[in-house]
Amino acid sequence: MKSCLIVYNPSSGRRGKKDFLRELEQILLEYQYSPTIMTTKYKGHAMEIVEQAVSVDLLISIGGDGTFNEVMVGNFHRQKRLLVSHIPLGTTNDIGTMYGFGKNIFENLKLVLEGTIKKVDIGLLNNHPFIYVAGFGKFVNISYDTPRELKKKFGYLAYLIEGLKEFHGKTKMYEIEYEVNGQTYSKQISFLLISNANRIAGIDNFYKSVKLDDNCFEVLLCDLTTKADILKSLYYLTTRDITKVPGFYFYKANSFTIRFSDIPKKCWCLDGEKFDSVTKEYHITLENNVELLLPNKNVSKLFIH
Repeated sequence: MKSCLIVYNPSSGRRGKKDFLRELEQILLEYQYSPTIMTTKYKGHAMEIVEQAVSVDLLISIGGDGTFNEVMVGNFHRQKRLLVSHIPLGTTNDIGTMYGFGKNIFENLKLVLEGTIKKVDIGLLNNHPFIYVAGFGKFVNISYDTPRELKKKFGYLAYLIEGLKEFHGKTKMYEIEYEVNGQTYSKQISFLLISNANRIAGIDNFYKSVKLDDNCFEVLLCDLTTKADILKSLYYLTTRDITKVPGFYFYKANSFTIRFSDIPKKCWCLDGEKFDSVTKEYHITLENNVELLLPNKNVSKLFIH
């Protein structure tokens, strides 16, 4: 029988009871996995659990995108990485939806256990892993600033409430210099996104064609400032190719460096969570030898190989 470690975040999403864990254990046993379940108790605990865990055949994260990020960071810190999978239990669940999961946690577990092992590109911001998106500037703080109590009570609507507050606030511009694809540029921006995903902030098909194993990430910078232009860009997100909208600057690359003229007071957002390390210069690179066990549903759409 194979070994499986589940790292479960009971604070993710609206599910607060542990009564479903016994059924998950039973499913794992039926698929010839001997399960161990570890429950997180504080921010950063998932990372610590994975760092210190004995070797297992399969490591499963159960929680939101931030929980999966912690598990991935812990796995990066290990001398020998584990095979990882993720079952979504958060509020937005961008990663889980992109991978092809539904809303039934038991069916999702079966999709994992019947899935396919794929090598996935993982981004590194100053050597700190992010699975699907790193963001900075206008709106990107909504994910980590939205109170957990609101998320539990209202779900995705809580983010929209915080988004309205951010929309009516002043748009700060950041003076930057950045290097991408052998060229150096100077610009003022209001926000930027670096991602390896076709679903971001609950928006499906954010980009029209994304592959998770093409040794590239997508870079999107924005210099819009007025409320009218921002509203127009939000409309374009659902109706047009965002990479061709005036005020947006798009690149595909496997390396990206950004330098701020001053140390920014605002923090980055990595996979929906606050990244506290603040400096003037950031280097974004790729690690493309990370194995995930994924549902078969969207594999042909998301991968080249």
